[in-house]
Amino acid sequence: MQKALIGKKIGMTQIFDEKGNVVPVTVVEAGPCTVVMKKTIENDGYEAVQLGFGDVKVQRVNKPMMGHFKKADVAPKKTLKEFKLEGDLNVGDTIKADIFAAGDKVDVAGTSKGKGTAGSIKRWNFSRLKESHGTGPVARHAGSLGACSDPSRVYKGKKLAGHLGCEKVTIQNLDVVKVDAENNLIAIKGAIPGPKGGIVVIRNTVKA
Repeated sequence: MQKALIGKKIGMTQIFDEKGNVVPVTVVEAGPCTVVMKKTIENDGYEAVQLGFGDVKVQRVNKPMMGHFKKADVAPKKTLKEFKLEGDLNVGDTIKADIFAAGDKVDVAGTSKGKGTAGSIKRWNFSRLKESHGTGPVARHAGSLGACSDPSRVYKGKKLAGHLGCEKVTIQNLDVVKVDAENNLIAIKGAIPGPKGGIVVIRNTVKA
């Protein structure tokens, strides 16, 4: 069964398992998520539900979106995402963290931290040039870009310096260590993408 939740990354900590081993975990405030819209094959050509997460002030919502929320008769939400979820879900239903349990395998997707413009060593793990015998002050430069006469150009996709981070990253096959259904918290083993307070999507893994 397909399961998914929108959440907010709280931060990392560590907990102890039953054997006394330290387990590094990332705590996520997962849900509650409200079904804002339901898409059907008759109306839209496919089946999906739109989930909303995080309340937002009414004055911060524009008129078209306000009409969207009023039609569903739900409070305005800050984040909207669409999922193809199985099960009988209707507009107004709420999905909470208890859809996951300790021991589940999940995939977590989020936007990685933006690091601005980075050189080829930091961005692509290039090796630096030698720092002796007249190499000059270019030890961290990218070096040769390719052949000179043929093809007489640089291929598209060449790994060079440029913008690093701030892109969608998915970490697969992470373990759910603990679920606090009362406070809508999920502890996931290991690190997940993004800064504290960043929006993430948790769904059951595709490679279990």
